[in-house]
Amino acid sequence: MTTDDDIIICRCEEVTKGEILRAIKAGATTPQAVKRFTRAGMGLCQGRTCRRLIAQIIAQETGQSIADIVPSTYRPPTRPLTVASLRRDNREVDR
Repeated sequence: MTTDDDIIICRCEEVTKGEILRAIKAGATTPQAVKRFTRAGMGLCQGRTCRRLIAQIIAQETGQSIADIVPSTYRPPTRPLTVASLRRDNREVDR
């Protein structure tokens, strides 16, 4: 039987609602603090899919207004590049 605590909030890092709730009970009252406790928002999408859900959970659990919750920092998604793709002439680099 699945409970609300088993719902995955951050798909990239597979962080559940239960883990986020435990982080909040341990003192994480901002998205940045929840990120440090759980890694939620640190995956490939950098929180683009979960940051609103995390903010809603924090607001519900702490009684804060959702408007008062400062968003977490994030970086744009990146893709690995080969050195050859950075060359102007696109020649393969000698190995």
